[in-house]
Amino acid sequence: MAPTAAHSCRLVVSLLISAAVLRPGLGLYTVNSVYGDTIVMPCRLEVPQTLMFGKWKYEKPDGSPVFIAFRSSTRKNVQYDEVPEYKDRLSLSENYTLSISHARISDEKRFVCMLVTEDNVFEAPTVVKVFKQPLKPEIVNKAQFLETEQLKKLGDCVSKDSYPDVNITWYRNGRTLDPSEGVITTLQRQVDPATQLSTVTSSLVYKTTKNDIKIPFTCSVTYYGPSGQKTIHSDQAFFDIYYPTEKVTIQVLPPKNAIKEGDNITLKCLGNGNPPPEEFLFYLPGQPEGIRSSNTYILTDVRRNATGDYKCSLTDEKSMIASTTITVHYLDLSLNPSGEVTKQIGDALPVTCTISSSRNATVVWLKDNTKLRSRPSFSSLQYQDAGNYVCETNLQEVEGLKKRESLTLIVEGKPQIKMTKKTDPNGLSKTITCHVEGFPKPAVQWTITGSGSVINQTEESPYINGRYYSKIIISPEENVTLTCTAENQLERTVNSLNVSANENKEKVNDQAKLIVGIVVGLLLAALVAGVVYWLYMKKSK
Repeated sequence: MAPTAAHSCRLVVSLLISAAVLRPGLGLYTVNSVYGDTIVMPCRLEVPQTLMFGKWKYEKPDGSPVFIAFRSSTRKNVQYDEVPEYKDRLSLSENYTLSISHARISDEKRFVCMLVTEDNVFEAPTVVKVFKQPLKPEIVNKAQFLETEQLKKLGDCVSKDSYPDVNITWYRNGRTLDPSEGVITTLQRQVDPATQLSTVTSSLVYKTTKNDIKIPFTCSVTYYGPSGQKTIHSDQAFFDIYYPTEKVTIQVLPPKNAIKEGDNITLKCLGNGNPPPEEFLFYLPGQPEGIRSSNTYILTDVRRNATGDYKCSLTDEKSMIASTTITVHYLDLSLNPSGEVTKQIGDALPVTCTISSSRNATVVWLKDNTKLRSRPSFSSLQYQDAGNYVCETNLQEVEGLKKRESLTLIVEGKPQIKMTKKTDPNGLSKTITCHVEGFPKPAVQWTITGSGSVINQTEESPYINGRYYSKIIISPEENVTLTCTAENQLERTVNSLNVSANENKEKVNDQAKLIVGIVVGLLLAALVAGVVYWLYMKKSK
């Protein structure tokens, strides 16, 4: 038996060596695995009844084998070869399925399952592919700005930690950038020696136009995974597009139709380039040389002579110019006479309100805050003409542009007196009225001629338009002469009126006596009748 066993052992070794070298082509089976996951490789062979043991090996690039795992069919024990890169990572099951934990890029090999009998070696090769999805691509090193019609690096699209190699594509507004559109891309790959993962960088050089304003740029990375090809897109990136000024405009603040004398004017010059120009030349009316300034130029406390054409241009391209016409609105008002004016009653007083303005102005006359229908005209002044007159004008197109002048008219006059009398219907009293005109208001005094006594019990009306009256009520027993005196700062005026005694006084006394006699007679008659009745009643008893 010993020679037979020795012969069998030599046969197995010979078969293993032949299997290791000849690599019979039983067809390739591929296992796709994700980086970091566990690689599971079934043996894919039917286990023969005469199986002695199973082994796994992998092949080096030069074809030489490296055995990594052994399992006996009888003892059920598993042995793992001393291969440093697979230390503590292998697991061989009873059905000879080999598992490798923590998949690495270096695990991409051709592995072979070997089932050995006394007279044969069966092999089943498996090719392992490891995939690592890249991180989301990022656009980095972005240009602070792009200039039209100039090739400039837009940025770098970076895809990190991928395997196998990936492709990077650039997009403008969701559409793939075509190299024929002034696009230049360069690609760089870096492999981490420790992980064998790749970082891929695509640099984009681009010639921009104004159409790229507010347009998003993105990039994508296309990679292969266990289930096929996939794509990941970056976040959008926007770029500030620089372009030269093509047009200059000029603005006026406040708005041109509202500028009035005394205002401050701000001229603002704008260029439509990006970035906008920071300096301009401003041209004032009648001044051929421009004034260098920032994009604003301020005129303070403008007058009407500032009306005219204003221009501004670029400092380095004076032909690119803008202009505007400014009208400084004004409003002048002259009232003649004005202030406080004192005139005598009956005088004539011409009044003029002269307006000078940049536009047609409306004129309103007020007297004592009441609007007049027409301009006041005084050919013969009366007391009612006195008052406070205002001539007011404004330009409706220009807010706040209004003027007003006032005239305080005082109409003076010497006192004028007119006396009237009226007898009461019953004839018992007389009402004497003294009608007075004059300004300042005359003071009135009543006296009785002859006696010189002053009458203080008077009744006065309100003083309106230089007129009022003072009246007294008397019942004279004899003829009297009443004197009304009116006096102001201008003059003292006196007027008198004769008043006769009451004519019905004696008739009134006689009638009173008659009434008393009748009453006394009636009382005596009643007394006699009472005595007679008393005597009659006494006799009857």
